Amino acid sequence: MAYNFDLLLAESARIHGHLCAGQVLGVRMSILGLTIIGIEEPKGRDRKNLIVYVEIDRCATDAITSVTGCTLGHRTLKYVDYGKMAATFLNLRTNHAIRVLAIEEAREIAKRRFPHIDDQMQAQCEAYKVMTNEELFRCMEVSLNVRQEDMPGKPLRRVVCSQCAEHISDARESVVDGKILCKACQSGAYYTLQ
Repeated sequence: MAYNFDLLLAESARIHGHLCAGQVLGVRMSILGLTIIGIEEPKGRDRKNLIVYVEIDRCATDAITSVTGCTLGHRTLKYVDYGKMAATFLNLRTNHAIRVLAIEEAREIAKRRFPHIDDQMQAQCEAYKVMTNEELFRCMEVSLNVRQEDMPGKPLRRVVCSQCAEHISDARESVVDGKILCKACQSGAYYTLQ
């Protein structure tokens, strides 16, 4: 099956709220990753065979979600906060995984390709639509060992934090001095109680 870039980009922009260079990169990145690992229908017959790890919380992640159908709620989208414009696509059936990284040099290529467009973001948006995959991305074959606790589906187990008494799913706890602790109690939370 060939992916229809224009349709996928239009749907991604609709979901994201606007068209931007990140949307173009995310759609192109998804098409490339899915093609390499042999996923033809990520929202159809292949939906239970795909996990995607995203490394940035930017526009491209919305595009990746739109194209692949992977979401945090289905536990098929995994967010790893590396701050990199990269994603890893894993075919669970074959265990084939590819990491696709957007290369920084693409920004300069975009400027040269569309010098008549003054707005840098608009030039990138247009250039990223027509640049080759080799100009946009670096692909790396990788191995992933996805723990059972990280697989899609219902929680395998739940425990209670000894300190805050909140429930913790799927081996996200630590045992410190014989006590079960959630990450917030062990390392500090991102929030402060009022």
